[in-house]
Amino acid sequence: MAVVNFEIYDVLGTLSENKDGWKKQLTCTSWGRYNPKFDLRSWDGEYNGMTKGITLTLEEITLLRDLLNQVDLEAVMEAALKERAEAKQAEKEAAGEVEEKPKKEATKKTSKKKTFDK
Repeated sequence: MAVVNFEIYDVLGTLSENKDGWKKQLTCTSWGRYNPKFDLRSWDGEYNGMTKGITLTLEEITLLRDLLNQVDLEAVMEAALKERAEAKQAEKEAAGEVEEKPKKEATKKTSKKKTFDK
């Protein structure tokens, strides 16, 4: 296995930690003999093991920051989840896995209003 030389100059923040103690972190890291860059990846507790990650220059991380500040991330995720649910439903219907809903009887006309407290 090849030896990877790196030096972590600063841990800027931890995004998450899994049950085994690996932390997904944003760091300022120098790889080999190169100048430091911003790095996003998971590290073990002793910084001996690492996962694949992404390395960004100052210009790239600045553009990423600006992009993230402009995007409504919650709305993007909500739309993507809705689209995925609709696609899964369409797949089920195409495969004939969805039972038709029973038709309501015409004689029963009751409605109930539900209210929810915020």
